[in-house]
Amino acid sequence: MSELSVVRATHLTGHILEIEFSDSHISIVDFAPFIFGNGHPDYDVYKDVSHFLKFDLLDGNLNWDDYTMIFPIGDLYQNKL
Repeated sequence: MSELSVVRATHLTGHILEIEFSDSHISIVDFAPFIFGNGHPDYDVYKDVSHFLKFDLLDGNLNWDDYTMIFPIGDLYQNKL
């Protein structure tokens, strides 16, 4: 069995992304509760949707600003941030 990875992420609205995985599973993930509820100043910049949308798909995962914000693939898959 191959390792699970993110193959596509599409912006739906606000801080919500539709994420497609290598097994064709799709998760709709709202990052707003994490970003606005975290309280850590490193994540404040992502409150601005235009900055939130500047993610990269790197090594099969979503990556913001060279690993400033990244999530375990399993958490994205299960929509449990």
